[in-house]
Amino acid sequence: MDRIVYDRMAEHDSTHWWYTARRDILHDYVARYADLPKGARILEIGCGTGHNLPMLMQFGDVDAIEIDPAARAIAAKRLGKPVSDAPLPALPGIERGAYDMIAVLDVVEHIEDDVAALTAMKECLKPGGKILIAVPAHQWMWSAHDVVNHHHRRYSKASLKAAIDAAGLTPKKLGYFNSLLFPLAAAARVAGRMTGRDDSDDSPPAKPLNKAFEAIFRLERHLVGRLPMTPGVSILTLAVPKS
Repeated sequence: MDRIVYDRMAEHDSTHWWYTARRDILHDYVARYADLPKGARILEIGCGTGHNLPMLMQFGDVDAIEIDPAARAIAAKRLGKPVSDAPLPALPGIERGAYDMIAVLDVVEHIEDDVAALTAMKECLKPGGKILIAVPAHQWMWSAHDVVNHHHRRYSKASLKAAIDAAGLTPKKLGYFNSLLFPLAAAARVAGRMTGRDDSDDSPPAKPLNKAFEAIFRLERHLVGRLPMTPGVSILTLAVPKS
């Protein structure tokens, strides 16, 4: 990712509506469907500044990986121990057969060979382990945001299923999220393309609007996985090794 993406993440990951509500949605999704054992071993790959780590630590003992040095230093402070810099797709030096859950939250789209990355993650799972995957949806929504984040693709449900299947995994509870605000996001992307004002700035909006977006998005914590969601900005699933 461009340096500015990490800088904005560090500045806004505790206040931006997308980060704050998304953590609550992910927490409830994991609590309902991941079926983690007490004291689970969890690995977050591509943890950025570590803004998801406190949430994941509620479910067990967490390790983390981040390749950007500045973001890794911030994440290590949040985690209270060193964060690895092992790169995808191979994950060199990461213990195989060690984790009850691996979280890759808006990470797989950054990797050119997504199947190889998912295969390496599968090798790091304990028996019964699973991979929590979130990715951006809809290739037609490609924008400057994807460019500065160095994305290789946005996914459809079918293309994500295909990558997961090719890695020897099966998706569970696969569906959209960030659906309630999707019409606004889609309109903004189309308008930006039509006007030539496709902007990569993802700083939070004014406080009243930030609070409103946060409240609307957070409502999905009660819906995701329980109901079929209408098209959304992102796709979420738990992938498990094929039996």
